[in-house]
Amino acid sequence: MPSNFPHPFSFDPGYGYELDELLAVTAPEAPPDFVDFWQARYGIALSLPPRPRLNEVAGTNTPGTNTRWKVARLTYESSGGFRIHGWAIFPREGEIRRGLVFVHGYGGLQGPDLTMPYEDAVIFFPCLRGISLSRRPPISSDPHGHVLHGINDRDHYILRGCTEDLWIGVSAMLELFPQVSGHLGLIGISFGGGIAALATPWDPRIVRTHLEVPTFGHHPLRLTLPTLGSGAAVTTYEKYKGGTLDTLRYYDAATAARHITVPVHVAAARFDPYVAPPGQFAIYNALGGPRELFVLDAGHFDYPDHASQHRILLEEKKRFFSFL
Repeated sequence: MPSNFPHPFSFDPGYGYELDELLAVTAPEAPPDFVDFWQARYGIALSLPPRPRLNEVAGTNTPGTNTRWKVARLTYESSGGFRIHGWAIFPREGEIRRGLVFVHGYGGLQGPDLTMPYEDAVIFFPCLRGISLSRRPPISSDPHGHVLHGINDRDHYILRGCTEDLWIGVSAMLELFPQVSGHLGLIGISFGGGIAALATPWDPRIVRTHLEVPTFGHHPLRLTLPTLGSGAAVTTYEKYKGGTLDTLRYYDAATAARHITVPVHVAAARFDPYVAPPGQFAIYNALGGPRELFVLDAGHFDYPDHASQHRILLEEKKRFFSFL
């Protein structure tokens, strides 16, 4: 069983859940104005001009260095005048037929992933506010501080701004590459998986989403489970200061998943010391539209079948997005 992996943690990252129990975890009750809250935020984000810019990256595009992709630095203006920085890649040859936005984890981004198997796609890699290229005081770039930024204010919590960064990144892509309209998907990993789950229900421009070990699922349950990373920061804050659930109930990825009607592919782990598996599966279980599940033995953890499972997962994602 995955929960029997040898590990150095003082708690069980499998939390004693069997697979059938994980598949039975439901989403928490939504606040009565949950839909109104998010639809209003999306409407505001959609009204903002992204003013995107692409500048080719010197050296990376030298023939022989990278034969498949053109690489550019991406910038656009998000809500509150926050300038988002990142990368864009697009094929050196052939027609661009689809678009993907990659939403990173709390480890941030050091550059674009040039191994992406989507030869006819433009792919954006934005660094969401406060992280990597988009660092800016007073937002902490450390996950423990970042996840707490504005946590006592529903309307100014950092996850709202990050979700808006994603929506406006979609606007930037469609302004620069209008031909991908109707053929645009999201890939969200960990922190980015939670943000992608929050963003997808309200944005009809997003037609397919992949979530890998997504966080922010079922906050009331997450707060009762020992964990590491940003989840531990929220649990500790709630324990000593309290009041977080008044905000977090609006930022629950499992609650949002109920309103997703487009196809979603989820890679959820049975053992994960950073993103408790019951929260990951709560997101999958709540999805309101076509859904596919790929079960990983573990997430945020090295394990014997890691390489082979992720090779299979890559093929799954390639197939899933072939329908874009």
